[in-house]
Amino acid sequence: MPPKRKSGQADGAVDDEVQPRRSTRQRTSTAQAREAAAIESATTKGAKKPATVKKPAAKAKSKRKQREDGEDDADHQPAPPAGDKSGKTNSFNTVETAAKSAATATEPKEAKDSGRQYWLMKAEPESRIENGVDVKFSIDDLAAKKEPEPWDGIRNYVARNNLRAMKKGDLAFFYHSNCKEPGVAGTMEVVQEHSPDFTAHDPKCPYYDPKSKPSDPKWSVVHVEFRSKFSVPIGLKELRAMGGPGGPLEDMQMLKQSRLSVSRVSADEWEHLVGVAEEKAQAQRSA
Repeated sequence: MPPKRKSGQADGAVDDEVQPRRSTRQRTSTAQAREAAAIESATTKGAKKPATVKKPAAKAKSKRKQREDGEDDADHQPAPPAGDKSGKTNSFNTVETAAKSAATATEPKEAKDSGRQYWLMKAEPESRIENGVDVKFSIDDLAAKKEPEPWDGIRNYVARNNLRAMKKGDLAFFYHSNCKEPGVAGTMEVVQEHSPDFTAHDPKCPYYDPKSKPSDPKWSVVHVEFRSKFSVPIGLKELRAMGGPGGPLEDMQMLKQSRLSVSRVSADEWEHLVGVAEEKAQAQRSA
């Protein structure tokens, strides 16, 4: 399948507007401090208060590198396999039915009791060439797939760790990123837990990483399946409005770390957004 452009972002401003793909490496430092050693100078009754000798704090060491990508980072979405031409113009006459069936798993007030985890995963629905390959991948492309789709191309450690934390049966929002109208377009389900992302070892793939070796793979994929397409997407501006102080999405990871392509969604956030999607669909039907 063609390499799916999965946006992988690191902490950054909430910007999902169209912009040139940027990729930078960022070192994250973890401060390590040594506690001051207290030396007791007197042990007899009435002795003076022990003097405390402080050692200079050890210089913080940078432990690892993190890649920070543009709006859709090199945390890419599943890369389209070369020669995979299926499903680019899939018709959605049955989308509403699919959405209703998916609602069983996403029904508001049931998310907390389901035992599932929830996520948001970004992909680029508009054509963009990376290393000679079009990384376009939309909710329609996912819906057209006949088999579970590997969500490959993630090259950001935070996003990768989120992938590795996913369990079979978890649900995720499919977010259209780095496009004219970014926003939540539908839902999908994790049907296979993480495994190595071997596209990182192929020089012909859009997100080839020469530092990742088959014997010691750095990157992972999960496999997902389409569950529903929202009749009316929830746009980025709406998400930002709901993420204001005191809003239902105030603590949403995607809004706080806008450059992260795979982020966590709480049960409350999931319930709220599924409810918003249903309200928008009802309003459209009534119009």
